[in-house]
Amino acid sequence: MSPQFNHQRRRFFGIAAMTIAAAEFGVTTIANAASPMVSAAIKAGGHTSFAALKQIKAGVLDIGYAEAGPADGPVVLLVHGWPYDIYSYVDVAPILADAGYRVLIPYLRGYGTTRFLSDETARNGQQAALAVDMIAFMDALGVEKAILGGYDWGARTVNIMAALWPDRCQAMVSVSGYLIGSQSANSKPLPPAAELSWWYQFYFATERGRLGYAANTHEFAKLIWRTASPTWTFDDATFNRSAVALDNPDHVAITIHNYRWRLGLEEGEEKYDAFEKQLAMGPVVTIPTITMEGDSNGAPHPQPSAYAKKFSGKYEHRDIAAIGHNLPQEAPEAFAQAIIDVAKF
Repeated sequence: MSPQFNHQRRRFFGIAAMTIAAAEFGVTTIANAASPMVSAAIKAGGHTSFAALKQIKAGVLDIGYAEAGPADGPVVLLVHGWPYDIYSYVDVAPILADAGYRVLIPYLRGYGTTRFLSDETARNGQQAALAVDMIAFMDALGVEKAILGGYDWGARTVNIMAALWPDRCQAMVSVSGYLIGSQSANSKPLPPAAELSWWYQFYFATERGRLGYAANTHEFAKLIWRTASPTWTFDDATFNRSAVALDNPDHVAITIHNYRWRLGLEEGEEKYDAFEKQLAMGPVVTIPTITMEGDSNGAPHPQPSAYAKKFSGKYEHRDIAAIGHNLPQEAPEAFAQAIIDVAKF
């Protein structure tokens, strides 16, 4: 598959993604979002490193994380997606730090310098496990409450945190909206066009896919970057800086388990069963929320009208022009502004 998608192909995947959203959220028709389009209005790539990279033992993990801003500032917890890493927020962090926030950006399990404390711990990528990791991370740092931000796996993780532990969450910015899912919802077949956009999920369901991802992790990730953000002209240095995080010894196992669990092909851990039961009900998020979407997002994603009613607190949606899937890295000022704004809701 060529990494360069033409306009028709991008449109095709956008339509397929809408179909996926409709099936997952029980929506039979999807209307266009009523919110205005917002310009990204910033040149991304101004920063290439974090001032401080740290480690802390939290739950079953030794979590690597970046930190910026004053130690006594309001805490912002930013969670990255797949196959990306903490550098998605490398331009967001200094904006928020300058605004007085303490910014925490952890590597998820299976990424970067995050490691399991025991070889005996299951390499589990199910959605509840990642959220529990982040609560444990906050506990380890003594953080009682945080403003949350995320996209892709990170958006799903902060959605779950907000739904299950609203007392620990002040407000949230979620790219692509409400992404909490369930094995039951994912068991329902979708129209062929929608299934096609999930090609890698089906690839990962096979042994060939596991071996292929292990053998070609960086090439695979670069393909996803390009197809998910067709208008983002990232350079090799930007990609290579993040690709190192995918060399984590548990990355392949976590990735494969995550997607197989979604399809019910792999079991989760019993200790997360109660959480998953709650999540399968599609809980409403009560904390103040801003959802965001790039109009050039080439990855599967729901339309805002499919999830707007999932947020019962003060809520706003923002569309960002000419931006793809990795919105914080492609439009850091717009994302940072959303964090600052939602904190005032």
